[in-house]
Amino acid sequence: MEINREDMLELTRRMTLKRNCFTRIAGAYVDEDGFEDGTFNVHFLKLSPAHQSNYLKIAKTVPFADTNRQLRLFPFGGQSEISRQTKQCLTELVRCGLKDDGLLSILYEVISEAWNPGKDYGIILLHGSYDVPLKAADHKRLWESEEVYDFVIGCICLLAGEYEPEKPEWGFLYPAFTDRSRDTGHIAVFEALPEQPHTELNQGVLGI
Repeated sequence: MEINREDMLELTRRMTLKRNCFTRIAGAYVDEDGFEDGTFNVHFLKLSPAHQSNYLKIAKTVPFADTNRQLRLFPFGGQSEISRQTKQCLTELVRCGLKDDGLLSILYEVISEAWNPGKDYGIILLHGSYDVPLKAADHKRLWESEEVYDFVIGCICLLAGEYEPEKPEWGFLYPAFTDRSRDTGHIAVFEALPEQPHTELNQGVLGI
């Protein structure tokens, strides 16, 4: 099963300062020894325009990636106990819009236990909500909404300076967005360098 690039581009059109689909952003900073060094959890629109712009660039990296090479689709939830547990956690975080700090802490801990690059890095999660517009038979958009697609984008970024994330090295989009609709049976996983996959994160966090 492959990702339709047009589906991904449709999502990125709602990832701008003027047409922003994100409602909340949360994350954690992890030091070079693998220990948590602070967290945050705020409404996205409470960020300054400069910070909104920076985080939008980070988030867009995932759906804007080279589809079916940098961004690939994987079955999610039935392969292993890790996969089932992480799917349950992400499903609830999507439902609550990242407002459950307890679940966020569990996810941060799982990630930091699975991966330690020996450098400071950030875990960034963004919750988005997209009203998927209907399309007419001639493929022109209609105003009516077909469904509301709620999702979470997660990114792992090394830090360039004090709490300054670089471009994502790894990330995910859950639920996947397939045929312009939520696909809870799959997760889209981003690798900045697909020839050097983050096996520890794929297996240790997502169970794929």
